[in-house]
Amino acid sequence: MSPLPDPAMADMPARSATAHNTGLNTPRQRAAWLLLALAVLTVLLTALGASVGSTGFDSVLRLADDPMAARIVWDIRLPRSLGAWLAGALLGLSGAVAQGLFRNPLAEPFLLGSASGASLGVAAALALFGAAPATAWLAKLGLTGAAFVGAVVAVLLTLQLARGVQHTLRLLLAGVVVGVVLGACTSLLLLFSPDSLQAMQAFLLGSTSFMGWTACLLLASVWLVCLLAAWALARALDALALGEATAHSLGLRLAPLRAGLVAVLALATGTAVAQTGLVAFVGLAAPHLVRAAVQVTHGRLMLLASLMGGVLLAAADLLARGLLAPQELPVGVLTAVLGGSYLLWLMHKRGAMPSGEGA
Repeated sequence: MSPLPDPAMADMPARSATAHNTGLNTPRQRAAWLLLALAVLTVLLTALGASVGSTGFDSVLRLADDPMAARIVWDIRLPRSLGAWLAGALLGLSGAVAQGLFRNPLAEPFLLGSASGASLGVAAALALFGAAPATAWLAKLGLTGAAFVGAVVAVLLTLQLARGVQHTLRLLLAGVVVGVVLGACTSLLLLFSPDSLQAMQAFLLGSTSFMGWTACLLLASVWLVCLLAAWALARALDALALGEATAHSLGLRLAPLRAGLVAVLALATGTAVAQTGLVAFVGLAAPHLVRAAVQVTHGRLMLLASLMGGVLLAAADLLARGLLAPQELPVGVLTAVLGGSYLLWLMHKRGAMPSGEGA
């Protein structure tokens, strides 16, 4: 006579499956672990950035005894590292907003023409500085302000050309047109003002060398405002991901929501570009890396993509300082090379998937 099955033993597979489903493999748990990992990387990269420089770790070791070493660490290295992270966080956030707004995983923060507008603003400011000494107000505004104003004007031109934000395809095409036209205007300005070319090169190649505590405070303030606004508008992006008809059926007023998302995108991108110049691929790659690790709604994606962007640019800044020390690589060139390599690998991986499935 066979023994009766133990009910507790019979229930073990079900309990095991339940524990497995509620354990570390759920999206919420993976998102929490990714958030923790990005926070730890942020602290480590900031500490390394404050420790590494042309004098190596010597300034950190003499921090307590040498006032010059303390000034190097606290007034140069630390704000630069924090500024790089904050600029990357803004680019990662704007990349997530752009990809959700345009419903295109290849969308990037510069699609509305903000990069070309910022470049034109800097080129115009450099040309005026050299041509007219009476531009004291422009000198006070500075290249950073000129870049931000140029980015905002470019986005306004895009909105005017697209006749609002009702049609994302028209908005996308208008951004491309404005970017091309303003890029041509920048080239003409540099052609007629060759003395500005060398100063313009630092902006075009991207640099985090001139970050100070004032820039960090500005970046942190804008990041908090944009992050809160993007989180508040994340429900609209979740609905847009299902299609405009579904979003309308949910009772969402898409026009004001799109306007809010465009404002977040323009403010975050313009502020980051004004401080660091043109830094490519951070805003494009950060949301991709988050989605590769965990599938989340746009509310969590905004925070995770922002943190991922900060980690990417902080790491790139460290590499730019360390690869050819004591010389520095332009951080925008480094992010373009690394980001382009990542996208090529991603395209190759996705292109090989159908053949693998067919085999």
